[in-house]
Amino acid sequence: MLESHARRDYWKKNLTYVAILLAIWFTVSYGFGILLVEPLNRIRIGGFQLGFWFAQQGSIYVFVLLIFVYVRLMRRLDRQFEVDERDEETT
Repeated sequence: MLESHARRDYWKKNLTYVAILLAIWFTVSYGFGILLVEPLNRIRIGGFQLGFWFAQQGSIYVFVLLIFVYVRLMRRLDRQFEVDERDEETT
């Protein structure tokens, strides 16, 4: 079990990860899909305007990618603070 100081550090780092990843998702979904849609629509990829693509599909793809990034970051953080669930299963 983590001590109070270690627990606080763990959650501080966890919340930092969440804040950064949500900021990236917000930037992609709201910024690219709504605010910057006109400039991005001048760029075409595969016949589709880039702004339209971000509004319709890009933000979803980025969100799914960020889920995998979060899992990877949390596994690393769990190992760093020695709270890895896989270790608990073997004991």
